[in-house]
Amino acid sequence: MKNIKIEIKWAIIFIIMSLLWMVLEKLCGLHGKYIDYHLYLTNLFAIPAIWVMVLALKDKKKKFYNGNMSYKQGLISGIIISVIIALISPLTQWIISYVITPEYFPNVIKRSVEIGYFKTTAEAEANFNYQNYAIQSSVFALIMGVVTTAIAMIFIRTKNK
Repeated sequence: MKNIKIEIKWAIIFIIMSLLWMVLEKLCGLHGKYIDYHLYLTNLFAIPAIWVMVLALKDKKKKFYNGNMSYKQGLISGIIISVIIALISPLTQWIISYVITPEYFPNVIKRSVEIGYFKTTAEAEANFNYQNYAIQSSVFALIMGVVTTAIAMIFIRTKNK
């Protein structure tokens, strides 16, 4: 457990940042009045998500590996962080869906049918629901965490001289 203390810390930081991002989206009206823009603006979350992962890997390199971390060591660290985030994602999504913004699913279902993205409310409901989002958030967290780590470690790893 001591070996992954830094990964646990950064996974928690990532989850808190994710929840704060959802509060920001709600306050900006992206889950209500400006829901048409949500599809595009929510992707800006990638910026703080990548930033937090890079900070986590740099922290692991500095504090655990004393500034000398190989690509493989960093990749393992990033995978651990990603797995922790993915495992906690259903709870995070539950907090988002039922505490932070319970109006999001009804709003996005209604709007997606109005603009013809889905033909029926039932089709929209099959896509926009907690269970589907919980699965998607877990899978996406794992995949994007590993991809981000794989790319970031090219730059963060200690280069052999």
